[in-house]
Amino acid sequence: RCESLVEVYFQLQQQVMAASTELGPELLPRLLERLNEVLSSLVKSSFLVEKQPPQVLKTQTKFQASVRFLLGPQLLKAAPKPYMVRADMVTEKQARELELSNYSNTLSESTGEILHNMVALETNPTSGTCCANFKNVLLKKIKRCERKGSESVTEEKCAVLFSTNVTLTPSNISIHLQVLSLPIVVIVHGNQDNNAKATVLWDNAFSDIERVPFVVAERVPWEKMCDTLNLKFMAEVQTTKGLLKDHYFFLAQKIFNDHSASPEDFQNRHVSWAQFNKEILPGRGFTFWQWFDGVLDLTKRCLKSYWSDRLIMGFISKQYVCKLLSMEPDGTFLLRFSDSEIGGVTIAYVMQGKDGTSQVENIQPFSAKDLSIRSLGDRIRDLVQLRNLYPNTPKDQAFGSHYNSELGRA
Repeated sequence: RCESLVEVYFQLQQQVMAASTELGPELLPRLLERLNEVLSSLVKSSFLVEKQPPQVLKTQTKFQASVRFLLGPQLLKAAPKPYMVRADMVTEKQARELELSNYSNTLSESTGEILHNMVALETNPTSGTCCANFKNVLLKKIKRCERKGSESVTEEKCAVLFSTNVTLTPSNISIHLQVLSLPIVVIVHGNQDNNAKATVLWDNAFSDIERVPFVVAERVPWEKMCDTLNLKFMAEVQTTKGLLKDHYFFLAQKIFNDHSASPEDFQNRHVSWAQFNKEILPGRGFTFWQWFDGVLDLTKRCLKSYWSDRLIMGFISKQYVCKLLSMEPDGTFLLRFSDSEIGGVTIAYVMQGKDGTSQVENIQPFSAKDLSIRSLGDRIRDLVQLRNLYPNTPKDQAFGSHYNSELGRA
């Protein structure tokens, strides 16, 4: 425990002072200086962010954060008044310079204007904690940096720097405490939120714990990306039913634009940041992440129970659906996420054509707005041409628990 280490420090300091005569005028100052360095290092490492600011932060929007000083209850109990903690925005370049100086440098200029950015560092006698709680903070404006090449504002990372100066008793040592938040992407419009979330997801998933702020790999193994997409999907949708191998295969075909490779071929590939959220998908007007995030939003808002009951195949191509359904009886259907629209779910089903042969039809995708008007279950009940969920489950058996008994047929 930090408290025990501090007690050891003060005991050592007393022992050194008691032996000052034997140590002599040359060794004593060096020992005391070294002890103070050790104490300073320990104290600085006990200052941390307890509640992180939002990693996608919109200007003119209030947010909360808190920092905690683990050694505060012990070292600041004799302070005549609370110390003040300051919150400042810093660029990636400033964060890197602070890190490289081992936080011995102080911030010269804030990169944004934060209102209500000074909060007292207070000890709670009941919980025995020492915290500064920022409850009403607002980022008024941000100064943008010069960007590299095709880098957009939603790829620009910054952070909140929390800092304070404390004087420790009984040694009377003054120490400057600083700690950085996780990387933050600042946006000014809601339509930047999607791309900002991509930057944050990539940084959180693929950065090393020990790194220069905020360096992250440009390319990562596809298998790591699969794990990330799966964890993100389950966390956002709040489901225990994650993605399956067939889903990963479909996603790999989409992000790599390769429909000839086998599932095994994709296992050794690397996916780039550009493929994830810079390059537009062939024949579409959006990136892979923008499409995937649309699926997340739709499933979270309207399809959670259907997905959790494994009623939605979801991540499957239109071509493969035709292959699956072409030999099935009339009325066999399945549900897949739309390829052509962001945030849409469509129903593919088998019907008999005029020439007597079976053909696969795709119903116009339903959006979250559509499904908020009438649920997916009730829409499936309404469509008399739908009989069995692929491969052979009667639709009332599969979707009956999702019907709204009060509404009846539309």
